[in-house]
Amino acid sequence: MTEADVKQLIETIVKPLVAVPDEVVITTERDDHFLNFNLSVAPQDVGRVIGKHGRVAQAIRTIVYSVRLDESLRVRLNIVDN
Repeated sequence: MTEADVKQLIETIVKPLVAVPDEVVITTERDDHFLNFNLSVAPQDVGRVIGKHGRVAQAIRTIVYSVRLDESLRVRLNIVDN
């Protein structure tokens, strides 16, 4: 999979969960070992994405972390609270 495919996967999972899907923003950052996807949603939707006791966020991360990129980098998903 490519970086664009992973970004599309995250959007496909997150947009149905939130009340304001137009404010879902995903940015990427690279470091030595990881390709970081920073997920930002509307302030009222942060709880929906994280879920009770972090269960929704953990389920999303489980799916995203199973992806293997064409490069040797691993994927990491960060939920950014603005």
